[in-house]
Amino acid sequence: MSELGKIFISSWLVDNVVLIQFLALCPFIGMSKDVSKATGMGIATSFVMILATAVTYPLYHFVLEPFGLTFLQTLTFILVIASLVQLVEFYLKKSAPALYSSMGVYLALITTNCAILAVTLNCISKQYSFVESIVYAVGSACGFLMALVLMSGIRERIKIAPIPSFLKGTPILFVAASLMSLAFGGFAGLIK
Repeated sequence: MSELGKIFISSWLVDNVVLIQFLALCPFIGMSKDVSKATGMGIATSFVMILATAVTYPLYHFVLEPFGLTFLQTLTFILVIASLVQLVEFYLKKSAPALYSSMGVYLALITTNCAILAVTLNCISKQYSFVESIVYAVGSACGFLMALVLMSGIRERIKIAPIPSFLKGTPILFVAASLMSLAFGGFAGLIK
């Protein structure tokens, strides 16, 4: 398998941003009530994640690093992410008002989605090239989208399942999420 393929599979399955790294749990639980909302949130977050990586990589390597401003890395990356979220918000407000209103506060919370910041920081810390960083971001975005859609499917089944009363609501969601996480832990030996 090529190096780019390993990076993609690793970021998508082996080191899944939600189910293995336990990042972005707020939108994972909050936006997985139905498949269409989960898909919309996953696509919006994926778009921001990929674009943020594409913008922050050259910003870090051609501005922050040469001028000795690497201590501003986190602040700069958050500003880039916030700007990109605003673009997505404007686009959804104009092109998909129903999706925009159904996402509510979670759309603005993409700005503080720790998974996006983690992906951009991981690309720097792992010393990936620009192409490797984009592949890593695409794999992480696919993993985030997949986790959201899987959880929304599980939640659809939970609605009709006979659940004991003490587990109804949030407890069963965390049980399901933990079982999903255990299942994804099985991918650990996939990439060597």
